[in-house]
Amino acid sequence: MLSCQSASRLVSQSLDRPLHWQEKLALRFHLAICRHCRRFAKQLNQLRSAVKTMMQRTEADASIVLNPEAKARIMHIIQQHH
Repeated sequence: MLSCQSASRLVSQSLDRPLHWQEKLALRFHLAICRHCRRFAKQLNQLRSAVKTMMQRTEADASIVLNPEAKARIMHIIQQHH
């Protein structure tokens, strides 16, 4: 049986990668009996959906422009953390 901490970790990881069938089964079982983790999973999915919608709107808005220096700073920070 998964702990709530392990279940929440799997819920989060499922957004980034496909879970193995064993992980899926364990997570489904845990979510079936734990309302707190079900709520967390629902909130995380809602947050992901809201961010995706916001990104689509931002990408479609031609009036939003990032200057080249800001882009360079962002790329530099991303490269430092990988």
